[in-house]
Amino acid sequence: DRVIARTRHSIPGISLISPPPHHDIYSIEDLAQLIFDLKNVNPRARISVKLVAESGVGTIAAGVAKAKADLIVISGAEGGTGASPASSVRYAGIPPEIGLSETQQTLVLNGLRGQVRLQTDGQLKTGRDIISMALLGAEEFAFGTAALIVLGCVMMRKCHANTCPVGVATQDERLRKHFRGHYEYVVNYFRFLAQEVREYLAEMGFTRLDDIVGRTDLIELKPAAPDTKAALLDFGRLLHRVDNGAALHNVSPQRHDINHVLDVPMLAAAREALDNRREVSLEYAIANTDRSVGAMLSGAVAARYGEQGLPDRTIQVRFKGSAGQSFGAFLARGISFRLEGEANDYLGKGLSGGHISVQPPVRSGFAAEDNTIAGNTLLYGATSGEVYINGRVGERFAVRNSGAVAVVEGVGDHCCEYMTGGRVVVLGETGRNFAAGMSGGVAYVWDKHRNFDYFCNMDMVELSLLEDASARKELHELVRRHYLHTGSELARAMLDDWARYVDEFIQVTPIEYKKVLAEEQMRKLQEKIAEVQRDY
Repeated sequence: DRVIARTRHSIPGISLISPPPHHDIYSIEDLAQLIFDLKNVNPRARISVKLVAESGVGTIAAGVAKAKADLIVISGAEGGTGASPASSVRYAGIPPEIGLSETQQTLVLNGLRGQVRLQTDGQLKTGRDIISMALLGAEEFAFGTAALIVLGCVMMRKCHANTCPVGVATQDERLRKHFRGHYEYVVNYFRFLAQEVREYLAEMGFTRLDDIVGRTDLIELKPAAPDTKAALLDFGRLLHRVDNGAALHNVSPQRHDINHVLDVPMLAAAREALDNRREVSLEYAIANTDRSVGAMLSGAVAARYGEQGLPDRTIQVRFKGSAGQSFGAFLARGISFRLEGEANDYLGKGLSGGHISVQPPVRSGFAAEDNTIAGNTLLYGATSGEVYINGRVGERFAVRNSGAVAVVEGVGDHCCEYMTGGRVVVLGETGRNFAAGMSGGVAYVWDKHRNFDYFCNMDMVELSLLEDASARKELHELVRRHYLHTGSELARAMLDDWARYVDEFIQVTPIEYKKVLAEEQMRKLQEKIAEVQRDY
């Protein structure tokens, strides 16, 4: 469907692996960095982290709270979208009551409960459900299935197939005509739900929901008949209340410490560009403690000009030094970063039209193409823009790239994983598992040692020499731009002897992507022929 393809920055007819693993998060520190990135790009946003209810979720939630999430969601086993695999719906997670109770106790015990809000979901339907979850520690409650049922969902579980018969979850215009829901139905449902909650609160002698959050002492157990299994159940651990004087619910916002980042003076210096679209050139020294540089500036551009951004190179910034994590994260169109030095992980994460170039210090005496200049997980989730790196980089380069152009001089394992669009040029060696899950876009790899097929995951792609004139022209232009922006000695050597080097490149093209492009070209050709015949 064209709507889904446009939303996912892909083209119709291409298989999209959804959702891909979160390859930018392998520890609580990684999560803290992501939260810091998001808070920089939109300081007003509440950052939510969703956890599956399971044994031990309390420990994970404590780490998430320390990573400075604003909201933690404990998702119970009973829920699940219609697109979820049946095995996940049936077997993933445990009841939300157990996960929520453990999370509440752990956060209170560690003095962390006051700085985060807790939300829960998983087949909540009635006011009694809300009261029960509040007593166990939740302040917010999410409804998915119930709201869909109110709108007419018949639970066909075809949400992912674009074939919903009642038009609730589909982009097919024929099926959308069957939709009979109205927003008033949802309003009425939640109004009655809130009324039921108020009635329960009144019966208990309270006026605010916050007053009962975490009050497990208010829960009374129904006596079970003797000599039954129910009589053997022990709810002591589930209903335990930590009594250490710490807050039982959220009382203060998280401190994200974003008021002193490098973007603050950058924003002030770039005010003329933001207000009047006039070009500005800035220069800063940068250290590895400067994280998420460019995110706040990009957020300001996006808030004012949207996805269109500013004209190319309206804001040009030169940096010297060792950039911290997430350099150029979410960099918006119209912003150009040039770094003389090196960069840590996540450079260009979520790149959104910006331009980044990285090169070694001018007086460095080493060969750039033989040395690592940037870390792991670069260009993760990029949608557009350009990146030129004069040196090698770490693992997971351009994972989930869906439109950006990048040239680099060597990569680690898992390059171009889950890529759905854009262009990637590797002027050097690659690690293993190249192009795993790659369903769109094109990669060009300099196969100097004639062994690239050993490092490439061939499940979804095919390899070929550059026999097409358009592919050769495109590659030449990308290498030329790389030399123009970084002064790469390797790129210059290639351009000086292009006829020899171009025959050493391998083109990596997803099989399905190539087929769809061929069909699109044939369709356009047929339309052109029909137009000529009509005019004749």
